[in-house]
Amino acid sequence: MCSMEFETINQSVNVNVNVDDNIHNQNANDPQEPPSINNEDSEVQKETKKAKTTTSEVWKYFSKVRVKDGKEKAKCNACGQEYVIGGTKIGTSTLLHHLKKCNVSPKYKDVGGVIIDNIGKLRSRELDHKHVREIMTMAIVKHGLPFKFVEYKWIRELLSYLNPDVKHVSRNTAVSDLWKFHVQMKEKLKHEMHHCHNRICLTSDCWTACTQEGYICLTAHFVDNNWKLNSKILAFCKMEPPHTGHDLANKVFECLTDWGIDRKIFSITLDNATVNDRMQHILGEQLSLQNSLLCGGEFFHVRCCAHILNLIVQEGLKVAEVALQKIRESIKYVKGSEARKMAFTECVVQVRGIDTKVGLRLDVPTI
Repeated sequence: MCSMEFETINQSVNVNVNVDDNIHNQNANDPQEPPSINNEDSEVQKETKKAKTTTSEVWKYFSKVRVKDGKEKAKCNACGQEYVIGGTKIGTSTLLHHLKKCNVSPKYKDVGGVIIDNIGKLRSRELDHKHVREIMTMAIVKHGLPFKFVEYKWIRELLSYLNPDVKHVSRNTAVSDLWKFHVQMKEKLKHEMHHCHNRICLTSDCWTACTQEGYICLTAHFVDNNWKLNSKILAFCKMEPPHTGHDLANKVFECLTDWGIDRKIFSITLDNATVNDRMQHILGEQLSLQNSLLCGGEFFHVRCCAHILNLIVQEGLKVAEVALQKIRESIKYVKGSEARKMAFTECVVQVRGIDTKVGLRLDVPTI
């Protein structure tokens, strides 16, 4: 009985050992392992891996905005147009094509056509020919250059050297551009004077040049809405004879109606010429018909104080007229030749103590 139980126990032990060996061999042959914490961490790292850095120059003009329906989009910084991006099939070609036709953003041809300006920003090398012509017009106005300036050989050589794409213009085009600029500035000044809440004062003068041609100049003085005093020349034109009071009055009134300020005049300042008395009387009557003068035109005519002072000085100089005439003739004689100037300078050096920085100057008599 005991021997039979011993054999039964021994067989059961052997079976258990064989089962354990089979399980061990099966685990050894099976390559799959249960997931571990380290494997989970590696997967998270792969998911949170940084996106590829964008290196194309086009991203200076576009921004990535959102992901919609699984598609990423980029928006133009200038016009706001959006395009689908991302993937192996959709690159930056579509964005580059948009930049070539975008009317808002700077013209963009290629990376080689982009330069860095003086403030360190990337911009197109392509010229704005309209802006170039505006600069040429301002140069002619500010520096008193002739219209033929734009046709000078070496000016064109300089512009071509700075940018080969520059388009040269003729002097006729320069005249047209200058006239357009004049019209724009005139309309701007008209608008400013029309919306000014203050009255406008005028000064005018008429004279005959050495060529026996008459000219008239009319200037407007007003304080704008920013409390800044402005003096603007409204007319500087040729005045055909005769220079009567009636003709002068019509010329000034025509200028005022052209600028649209005939109802905003406060006063006009003139010199003491007899013809000006008649002119201001006729002009005052024309403006009074519109009931636009303050106090019935009592303060409309103002006599030029500078002209009055000049008349006083000229009258006082008549006392020393003989001596002044000799001084004027002496200066004309010395300045008549270079040898006389050198001899005069030597005499001044011998006398000593005389300031020669100003030199010899003739006075200009003002009538």
